[in-house]
Amino acid sequence: MAAAAPPPPPAPAPEPSIAFQESSRRDNPLFSRIRLATPADVPHIHKLIHQMAVFERLTDLCSATESSLSATLFNSAPFTSFTIFLLEVSPKPFPSSERVIYLDHPLIDPQRETFISDNVNDVTVAGFVLFFPNYSTFLAKPGFYIEDLFVRECYRRKGFGRMLLSAVAKQAVKMGYGRVEWVVLDWNVNAIKFYEEMGAKVHDEWRICRLTGPALEKYGDDAI
Repeated sequence: MAAAAPPPPPAPAPEPSIAFQESSRRDNPLFSRIRLATPADVPHIHKLIHQMAVFERLTDLCSATESSLSATLFNSAPFTSFTIFLLEVSPKPFPSSERVIYLDHPLIDPQRETFISDNVNDVTVAGFVLFFPNYSTFLAKPGFYIEDLFVRECYRRKGFGRMLLSAVAKQAVKMGYGRVEWVVLDWNVNAIKFYEEMGAKVHDEWRICRLTGPALEKYGDDAI
């Protein structure tokens, strides 16, 4: 991955990117919004990361803790470094909801109490996307790299992943960036199909190269 270049000044969080869904039914509404995460959200972010590691069958590689996340996130202004958008849902309207869907049956969230972010207004964290600036020498423009995008299981297949990805893309356009990119596991055919439907090109010819753990630490040895 190319080193990040200094991006333009931070822009505000994305404006509503998806219109309210029209439906002849008005039963079981589920309102949603995307907002910038804050340090107070670290416990929820940590739990989301753990769930994502389980889903991706990579729990043996996941060593993040609430303390390590708190120490490394939120040290810079939004969009200049690591940035997180949280997806929140509620059966009640938000002051400015981006989207509402109407369900045939009430949605059952078995982990609702774990992910409540506003008990008074019945707001629950349903997903997140973490991204940061990178740079394209070919375009001579900065871009965004999406490290993680995750929606909790009971909220999938309802358009929320599209909301999160669209929010990052919209922010990139606002800032004059040249691209948004990410990686996808080759066995996750549903995700690959979804990304292609969003207009993304999946580059089969590229492979990730990574230095981490002991292989990285040995470069701190002055003898090398």
